[in-house]
Amino acid sequence: MYIYPDNLKSRAVLWLWQLRDIGIIGVCALISVLSLTQAEFIPPIVLTAVYAFLTIRFEDTSILDFIRYACAYFFTRQQLYEWRFTEHEQREET
Repeated sequence: MYIYPDNLKSRAVLWLWQLRDIGIIGVCALISVLSLTQAEFIPPIVLTAVYAFLTIRFEDTSILDFIRYACAYFFTRQQLYEWRFTEHEQREET
């Protein structure tokens, strides 16, 4: 009997990548090889290799996810900090 992991809620993974990433890498690799052979233009193949490296998944997270979370935390999402001390909270603790 085969039980699908996480009650059918996990994403499909092939080797070390999600299937969406494999599709993106495949299309980019095709375009990169075409640009390399026809125009001798190297940057697309380098960008494809960097993307393939950043999307490798270990324990359901990737380096690209970490970079996205860090950018959201430091740059795009507002951080709200409330520092206050009230007498009501002090009475509950004692």
